[in-house]
Amino acid sequence: MVFTILTLFPEFFTSPLQTSILGRAIKQGKIKVNVVNIRDFTTDKHKVADDTPYGGGAGMVMKPEPVIKAIQNVKKDDPNAWVIMLSPQGRVFSQTVTKELIQRTHLVFVCGHYEGIDERVRLFVDDDISLGDFVLSGGEPAALCIVDAVARLVPGVVGKWQSVEEDSFSHGLLEYPQYTRPPEYEGHKVPEILLSGHHQKIAAWRRKQALLRTLILRPDLLLTAQLSEQDKVFLKNICEKIKRACKK
Repeated sequence: MVFTILTLFPEFFTSPLQTSILGRAIKQGKIKVNVVNIRDFTTDKHKVADDTPYGGGAGMVMKPEPVIKAIQNVKKDDPNAWVIMLSPQGRVFSQTVTKELIQRTHLVFVCGHYEGIDERVRLFVDDDISLGDFVLSGGEPAALCIVDAVARLVPGVVGKWQSVEEDSFSHGLLEYPQYTRPPEYEGHKVPEILLSGHHQKIAAWRRKQALLRTLILRPDLLLTAQLSEQDKVFLKNICEKIKRACKK
């Protein structure tokens, strides 16, 4: 899997791409990450990549020429590269989108900055993605988040595939609570079921906890989650208990 990041600030990615899971995956050749400086595609001696907006207004806008040339340079070597603009106007990123992107072999991220990118750049991109309804200083943090999320789905990047399968959102639910040693800390005990060694009962407990946590914190996820009939009965019973409690 190849990732190419087009940015005005390549140094932003130096440390994150050298540490933890991403760093190991790159060293092992599981993934390849190219960080390209958009300023390298400017034509003036000062490498200016932004200018004042037509029509007035505060801030600066990234010029179209260097960004488009950077995209074309990638496409020249790999016509199948999938170009993604990172902006508030894009579809919201999710685990579903992650599973869609992993089907590509080469993802290219266009990182905006300042007040945005000249609108004509959109004519040269394939996709538009947003991390959510909040403001970032640039597209760099968003690109790093998406690279991390997609890279986790590349075989061999995460040591145990079970960890990936059980991650929050992997099956449309939040993950169940996790515990480790010691079994008791300042009076707070680990649930007895997790110490029982009974794997079937532990699995059932974890499933119910995932359902309960999702119901409480992100009930919207249940509309599209993969639910068994047993899951639906459990949730129905919980909701009925809540209704009865509210009537008291």
